[in-house]
Order: sequence, then C-alpha cells, then structure tokens
Amino acid sequence: MAKRRKEADACPELRISEGPESSPKGEDEDELPGNPYEIRYPGIVALADEKGTAIELIEFFDCIGGAMWSRHHYVGSPLVRSARNVGASIRYLLSPGIANLDLQGSSFPAGICGAEIGDDEIAISYIGLGGGGVGASAGRSYAGGVIRHQTDPSGGGRKAGATIWLPRMQRVLIGVDDTDTPDQGASWTLAHNIARAVEDETARYLSHTIVQLFPVPYRTKNCVSIVCEFASANPGQLVARFHNLLRKYTLSDETGMAAFTGFDPSPLLPFAWMVKKGEVQRDLLPEMEGGHLELIMKGRGIIGAVAAIPFYTRFEEALSLWTGQS
Repeated sequence: MAKRRKEADACPELRISEGPESSPKGEDEDELPGNPYEIRYPGIVALADEKGTAIELIEFFDCIGGAMWSRHHYVGSPLVRSARNVGASIRYLLSPGIANLDLQGSSFPAGICGAEIGDDEIAISYIGLGGGGVGASAGRSYAGGVIRHQTDPSGGGRKAGATIWLPRMQRVLIGVDDTDTPDQGASWTLAHNIARAVEDETARYLSHTIVQLFPVPYRTKNCVSIVCEFASANPGQLVARFHNLLRKYTLSDETGMAAFTGFDPSPLLPFAWMVKKGEVQRDLLPEMEGGHLELIMKGRGIIGAVAAIPFYTRFEEALSLWTGQS
C-alpha cells in the first residue's frame, strides 16, 4: 500500500481508494425513471403478405437478454413458424390464428397466442407467466408503433398478457448500385444515409445489406451493391423520396436503382446468383409475379441493384464471393 501511495503522490491523476465512501443518507441518491419493473420495447413493426396468410413481426429491443428469452420460448407457439435475430431486432414469421397455450413455469412460460390481419391493422396477442407476463403485457403495449392496446396488470407470479394493434405495413426493398467514381463516394454509405433521411411516420428503415457481386472489369473497386429494407404504409411516396435524393447525390452517370414492393422477393434469387457468379447483360433482367418490381434508374448499375434485392438480411450469402466452387 505504501508503494502504491507513493505512485499516487507522483501521479496526481492516480487516486487510491482505501474503501467505499458513503454520502449522507438522502443526498445524491440515484433513481430509476418510470416503473423499475418494466422494460418497454423501443418499436414493433408488422408486415403482412398480399393474401393475408403470413405476418412478419419485427420487435426492436433494448434488453438483449429479454429478447433472447422471448425468442427461445415464443417458438413454442403453433402460430410461430420461425424466429431469427437481425441486428437489434427479433423477427417472428407468424401464421394468422388463435392458439390456446398450455403455459408452464420454466419450460414454456410465455408465447404469442393470437395474430390477426385486418385491412389496415395487424393485431398480436401475447401471454406469459411471472416475468414473462410483464414482457407480454406492459413491455409490448407501450412500444413505439403500437396504435392501441388491451393490457392485463402484471408482476410477481401472475399470468398476464396483452393484445396490441399495429399498422399493417408493406415490405419495400430498394436496390442501389454504381453511385461512386474511382476518386469519390461509396455506394453503401450513400444508400444508408438516404434511407435514414426518408424515414418518417409512414416508413421504418429496417435493414441495410451489402451484396458482393462478380468482380466485372468496369467496377469501381470492390463491386458490391446495396439493398435497403423498409416497412411502409405508402410505398410510392417512399420510393419517390429515395429516388429524388439518390438522383441528387449520386456521382455516377451509370447509377442503378430498383424497388420491390411485396412480402417475398425470392423469385429474384436465380437472377441474383447469376450476377454473383459472372457478368450478366441487362436483357436478362427478370420480370416477376407475386410482387411489384420497378426499374427506376436504369444505368449500368441496374443489374447489381436488382441482384441485391433478394439478399436482404441474408448476410452470409450476400457477402460471399464466388470462387467457382462455393
């Protein structure tokens, strides 16, 4: 201790603590804002397919432990087809319906027990025991994006739940390629900044995926394209605003921009893999059913822009470089 005290004297910025110092009772005490036994989700978004047969429920979380606990148990509901983690969100693929869940402490303490698609709204019902009931009720009822809710009192060992109503949104995927020059710019940063700029109460920016393409001779350097994913209540307005900003800030005369509006862009995957595996001419650009694909900026980059779309959130596949074997 004497040696450490000498070091502290030699270095005034080094302070040795010999024990905790306590403040007089009632002074400088920290407090928790709001209810100390609630954690509210920052945002919840719901998308539905055109036929009303599937819902993607996207929950943005603040507490990763609570989110992972929910994901672990919620897949036990027969309404949940799958669950996956994308950044600071959990995405549940749901079938519409009602489920009578046989909840059991520890083994199956919480789940999604209802999912209903309306013309303009989607209703999701949760139920849980104990702490799972807190998350199922107050945790989701007061989340950003919720229009209205019906919520049980929760806490302790009680069974509690809630039904929340969310706007019915559409998925919009915007592909971008060739916005830079050998001396200036970067497509991935421009696409992200535009996506952030066009967010409003009708459009939520959900994800950004960089897609590695086949390194063609006329690439700037790395030969990647970008897809930005949105949940939108007004796809036409969103796409127009994105287009205006891209046209304003692109540095290239060969910029490509394409927009897909629909639940599932997987019919574009065969074309997308062709672009990852070799040079492709624009006459092979696909026409598709089951969603609306619009070619907006038709420079040389339109090929990469369309190819990026079906790789949204498929990060490992999107980033893979074709070597002729993998």
